[in-house]
Amino acid sequence: MSGQLPPQVKALIPSVSESAFTLEFLRKESFSLEATFGWGLQVAGQERRGALLHQALRLRKERRAWYTLPLNEADTAAIGRRSDYFQNTLDHDADSPFWSVLDHSSRVADLTVPVSTVAGWYDIFLPGQLRDYQALQGAGREARLTVGPWAHISMGVGVTAVAEALDFGLAHARGEKPSDRAPVRLFVMGEDAWRDFPSWPPPGYAPQRLHLHPAGALAADPPEESAPDTYHYDPADPTPAVGGVRMAVGVKSGRVDNTDLEARSDVLTYTTPALDTDVEVVGEVSAEIFFRSSLPYADVFVRLCDVDETGRSTNVCDGLISLTDADRTTCAKVQLWPTAYHFKRGHRIRVQVSSGAFPRYNRNLGAGEPRATATTLRAADQEVLHSPAHPSAVILPLRRLN
Repeated sequence: MSGQLPPQVKALIPSVSESAFTLEFLRKESFSLEATFGWGLQVAGQERRGALLHQALRLRKERRAWYTLPLNEADTAAIGRRSDYFQNTLDHDADSPFWSVLDHSSRVADLTVPVSTVAGWYDIFLPGQLRDYQALQGAGREARLTVGPWAHISMGVGVTAVAEALDFGLAHARGEKPSDRAPVRLFVMGEDAWRDFPSWPPPGYAPQRLHLHPAGALAADPPEESAPDTYHYDPADPTPAVGGVRMAVGVKSGRVDNTDLEARSDVLTYTTPALDTDVEVVGEVSAEIFFRSSLPYADVFVRLCDVDETGRSTNVCDGLISLTDADRTTCAKVQLWPTAYHFKRGHRIRVQVSSGAFPRYNRNLGAGEPRATATTLRAADQEVLHSPAHPSAVILPLRRLN
């Protein structure tokens, strides 16, 4: 960071990374079990002889260990010993002073060398990486951003980062100007094309509320008086993570078919009629879900999907929040991953609501016990409200196209 870079450093090219690293796993509203556990096991064994072979051989044990209770014994179940990193993530929340040495977010704007940052729509570090880019953008630094349709483990990330090193980094190292391009280059999914923009978030995309309605409808009109929708969540059979933001070897990430997930009784869906024009969603996505549970402790997971003409539902972006007062009617404000997506005419926009995405997120056991030592499982009956007094909605940065 600024003040510590040697003069030989002429440019930086962060690739699927960000200035606060572990804190992205330990968001106050959601704990990333898969990432912290997998990374902890990798760090614990990376200096052993044959580390890559051991990593491949332990995958089955690692996946069984996700279900271990208490969670602070999961690493021992997988590799026969403790992982200091994983134990630290269990013992110290994101706001603990313990992690302050890893948080460099306040120093990003002080960088004086040019920065070209490479990110992925399904990378776990994307929100922090976009925050870092906005800090550079706001400080008037020379910076550019490239976001592709990638998860953290993707060949496309490496290829693009190398291309940026050769174009952007090498040019600055030689005292030359890199090739001329827009500050922001985004892969717009759905259209599956690269597009250039002047900033992040880009201009021209106005917030649009799509409200949840009874009978699984989704529309711009506010809902009328109606009874809540209900589902039963059981942590012994947690709602699974399917595609999306994943950081684990051998796990499918990114856009996948959600048909089986949406057939589960613990997943609600709300869908628009077929679109009469193309629609683009580019920027920050959020949701406000009025929610009530039979227990104080519950999670609300929201996923945005694209439903094609055949009825196939494909995930776009998602997010989760943990509640501690869920037995009272609460407006769960869920921050989904940012996105750039083109919904084609004839397709439909869908929103899923459930109470988990395991093991992407740690399952909520329902008893409010400490994460590290919790062993009690309590199933819950959940309600999603949609009425004039409780207008549940997803908020999309949207632009309609002719």
